[in-house]
Amino acid sequence: MSVQPHGGTEQVTAAWQALTGWLAEHAPVSHASLLPPAGEEDIAAADSLLTRYAGYGLPAELVALWRLCGGVEHQYIEENEEHGEVGSGAFLPDGVLLPPREAVRPRLPEPGRPDYWNGARVVPWLTPDEAGPEFGQYAGSGGVGHWSTMAGPEVSEPRHPSVAAYLEAVHRTLTVGPADLMGPDVPGIVYGCLVWENPDHPGMDEAFEHWTPLH
Repeated sequence: MSVQPHGGTEQVTAAWQALTGWLAEHAPVSHASLLPPAGEEDIAAADSLLTRYAGYGLPAELVALWRLCGGVEHQYIEENEEHGEVGSGAFLPDGVLLPPREAVRPRLPEPGRPDYWNGARVVPWLTPDEAGPEFGQYAGSGGVGHWSTMAGPEVSEPRHPSVAAYLEAVHRTLTVGPADLMGPDVPGIVYGCLVWENPDHPGMDEAFEHWTPLH
């Protein structure tokens, strides 16, 4: 497996354990949505696809993260039946953690067509657009930033220097603040889930009335 060098895997482990420890105490339904570690075969298959069709391997930080958690599975929430849809696994400000094969799929060129990503050495790892996905956050040799295939694709400049730094910033937002450290969406709890919302433009329906911001 030709893993792309990137960041410190020990820092990823420490940051993820701190974050999930916080979830276990403060957002148990979100914590319950964590899947077991991804299988080595799944990680190797994703790396093989990326190497074959894009010419580079998975970032080592992502491999380290997937060896801790292979993605998420939204939990059943009874209140969703009456008060809108709350995704328990969307506890990161930029959406859900994609499993290995789903993460590399948006980055692969279409059969018979050139790589319209213009060689960007990135892997889409988070998305709030679970049906697609068509946008979210990437991880790459330069760090973590925004990606979208809705008009391009488009790859922004990195906002965080590494996956570990991103996870550390999320944990810092939860525990210390400020609430808008990660952007206009701020963290809060609803139905035992950590959910990030913009209080001025909430995306939730009736569930927003039950959402309590952390700061």
